[in-house]
Amino acid sequence: MFNKVIFLGNLTRGIELRYLPSGIAVAVFGMASNRKTKKQDGSIHEEACFIDVKLFGRTAEIVNQYLQKGSRLMVEGRLSYETWTDQMSAKKSRHIIIGESINFIDKRDQSDMDNSNQNPVNGNQQGQVMQDITSIPITDIDEDEIPF
Repeated sequence: MFNKVIFLGNLTRGIELRYLPSGIAVAVFGMASNRKTKKQDGSIHEEACFIDVKLFGRTAEIVNQYLQKGSRLMVEGRLSYETWTDQMSAKKSRHIIIGESINFIDKRDQSDMDNSNQNPVNGNQQGQVMQDITSIPITDIDEDEIPF
């Protein structure tokens, strides 16, 4: 079976970072993404999709270090279904994304875009979200930490 999710949105709350007894970091946070559609009468309808994301290892620590509520992020991972019993003995469940990779996303203003972002087909500036890798600091990573 194939289970792949790509979710682009904003963090809805601060990141909760915990460590498992084995020492592996776990970050849990909420994300939201908006979708606008046009109704038959011409009015615009906007709906929001909210979902929780769980990241593990060094990725969890990096997200905790550099992101906060409102930050834009793209998460690739798989959809998972969690069930538990709360303090009142009620059964609860939810779908979450188990993140496998992330991209920090920065929406640049039109004034910040240079001519290299011109669309060669129609000559207009592309209004898409772009990754700003200049704002991500260089991290010294030990080769033993790389999982492949």
